[in-house]
Amino acid sequence: MPPDTLSALSRRALLVGGLACAGSATFLRGTSARAATTLLNVSYDPTRELYREINAAFSENEKNSSGSSVTVRTSNGGSGAQARSVMEGAPADIVSLGLARDIDMLAQKGLVAADWQGRLPHNSTPFTSTIVFLVRKGNPKAIHDWTDLVHGDVQVVTPNPKTSGGARWNYLAAWGWALHQTGGTDASARAYLQELFQHVPVLDAGARGATNSFVQRGLGDVLIAWENEALLATHELGPDRFDIIVPSLSVLAEPPVALVDHNASTHGTTAIAQDYLEFLYTPQAQDIAAKHYFRPTDSTVARSHAAEFPKVKTFDIASLGGWAAVQKRHFAAGGIFDQIYTQHG
Repeated sequence: MPPDTLSALSRRALLVGGLACAGSATFLRGTSARAATTLLNVSYDPTRELYREINAAFSENEKNSSGSSVTVRTSNGGSGAQARSVMEGAPADIVSLGLARDIDMLAQKGLVAADWQGRLPHNSTPFTSTIVFLVRKGNPKAIHDWTDLVHGDVQVVTPNPKTSGGARWNYLAAWGWALHQTGGTDASARAYLQELFQHVPVLDAGARGATNSFVQRGLGDVLIAWENEALLATHELGPDRFDIIVPSLSVLAEPPVALVDHNASTHGTTAIAQDYLEFLYTPQAQDIAAKHYFRPTDSTVARSHAAEFPKVKTFDIASLGGWAAVQKRHFAAGGIFDQIYTQHG
C-alpha cells in the first residue's frame, strides 16, 4: 500500500482505541469537581474523529464561559461490546452508542434511567446516519443495489452483528430492503440475508475494523457501511480510490446518547455530563457533526449542509417492530442471524 495512504489513515487515527487511555485517567470525585473534571464518553466505533473535536470544543466553551477545566475522554469499540464494558464496570459518565438497544441494556441494569430516551430531543439522537455501499473506484463489480451484493464472486465486507451496532444497522437495512420488494416476505428476506452472508468472508468485531479491512487491507469488493464512514474514506483518501453507491432503500440509523446516571452520580459529574449532552444539540456541535459526515438533526444546520449528503430513501426501526422485538428475533442467541450464519459456516 502506498505510504501516503497509510499516513492519511494514521492522521485520522483509524486504529486508535480509547479505553486503555481513558482507563488511565484520574477521575475526580465530588460536586466540587466542576472546577476540574474528567468525563468519560463510552462510544461506538465510527465516532473517533467526531468526538475528538466535539470534546475539545466543549472543554474550550466551559473554560471560556465559567472558567471550569473539563477534560472529556472517549473510548471507542463495537457498540454492543462497549455497552457490556459499561455493565462490567467501565466508568462511563456518558454513553453514545450505535443503537438504542445497547442503552436499554444499561437501563435494565439500573445504570441509566428508564426514561433516558425522552430526556433529550429526537429520542436522544443528536445526529443520524444511514447505510450505504463503498466500492472500488469505477465500481468494477457493477454494484448498484442490494441485489448486486449476492451476484457471482462479489465479496462483501461487513462487521459482526453480535458485537457491532453498525453491523446490526447493515443487517436490518438489507432485511428491510428485501421486505419492501414486490412480494417480499419474512421468508424471502431471510433467504436474501442467508445468501448475502455467504458472500462475507470474515466478520470484523466493529464498524471501524471493517472499514480498515476494506480500505487498508484491500479486502472485498464492497463495504456495507455507515454513511459517515464511507464519506470519510472518500474524502480522506480521495475520490480517485473509492465510489459511494446509495442503494434504492436503506435504514435511518439513529445512534443515541445518554447520561450514565449511576456512574455520574458516583463521580459527582451529573451536572457537567448533562451539559455535555445538551451541547451536542447546539449549532456549534451540529456543525462539527456535519463536518465529520453525520447528518445534523438541527434543521437550520442540516439545510446549510444539504449539498454534502446524498438523498436516500429510508425506513426506520419502528417499522420493523422496534429494537426490543428486532433484538429478540434477529440477534439474540439462536435468533435468525445465528441460524443463517451457522448454516453459512
